Amino acid sequence: MDQHGRGRQLSGGRLTLLLTSPRLAPGLLTRSAWEAVTAAQEVLARDLGDAQPQAIADEGITVTEIRTEHPAQLARHLLDRAAAGHVLWIGSPDGDPGLSDALAAEAARRGAAPDIEVLIGSWDLPGARLLDAVAVMDRLRSPGGCPWDAEQTHASLVPYLVEEAHEAVEALESGDREHMVEELGDVLLQVLFHARVAQEHEQDPFDVDDVAGHLVAKLVRRHPHVFGDVAADNAATVEANWEQIKAAEKSHREHPLEGIPAGMPDLARADKVASRLERAGRADWLRERVGAWARGEDADAAEALAAELMTVVLRARDAGVDPAAALRSLLRRVHAELGG
Repeated sequence: MDQHGRGRQLSGGRLTLLLTSPRLAPGLLTRSAWEAVTAAQEVLARDLGDAQPQAIADEGITVTEIRTEHPAQLARHLLDRAAAGHVLWIGSPDGDPGLSDALAAEAARRGAAPDIEVLIGSWDLPGARLLDAVAVMDRLRSPGGCPWDAEQTHASLVPYLVEEAHEAVEALESGDREHMVEELGDVLLQVLFHARVAQEHEQDPFDVDDVAGHLVAKLVRRHPHVFGDVAADNAATVEANWEQIKAAEKSHREHPLEGIPAGMPDLARADKVASRLERAGRADWLRERVGAWARGEDADAAEALAAELMTVVLRARDAGVDPAAALRSLLRRVHAELGG
């Protein structure tokens, strides 16, 4: 076969290898793929229980099962069947590893072979590999999967989520692209894991589709300038619209700091508190109180020192600097200058 998937025709037969995406619904094929399926004299597949052969058979097309497992044996069988007619092979979900090389070797050994072509019947959509991740997580958590994964709960997984989030931050700030891919994958694993655990809840289950659906609805709702008729010509307007929509969604909150996780890293939490009070119109109050505590008014030594730290956080916000990111950068510099 040449690089386009078509071999040199040396006899009257024809073998079509139909490749499809296992991540799309079976039967969703291109027009040329369906034309090839209906035109073939024989349609073959490794397992009639697979989704794609089933979908094709459901359209009234006879599909014959070929259970040969070894690539060399399958190659010989396919070339024999295609010697005098048009045979179409429905690619297996695993991609039939080794079959292409086996066909090339068998055709070369024979010196004459049917015309061989590879026909792409469907392509993966962007994000299709996420379905693989969901399937792997389901396999790990299901009976016969991984005993450790099967024992985990939301509570037992929390430390891993926190750890992976910190490792992802480190990777993103490092600029190492390969490291970013790995660590973002680990964060994604935590989301998939929690969704799979939640699916098993007896009274109030939810699954990864619920998580994704909620996210999509939120993104659409908070981007009316993209999905609606609201005008927003710059990032500042977008941010203002976002905060207004978010405030309406969270109007039930009775306290300006409600919803800030107590488990956030302290420096990031301090920055978040300052941000919330600014939006609530309490920024001057915060600066006044922090200043008083830093001077020792109504505060002991520890509280005064904490107020000084909060003062630094406020100065960072005034300068448009993320205090936690700035401190991490400084610590990396210290590490590097010590020969690390």
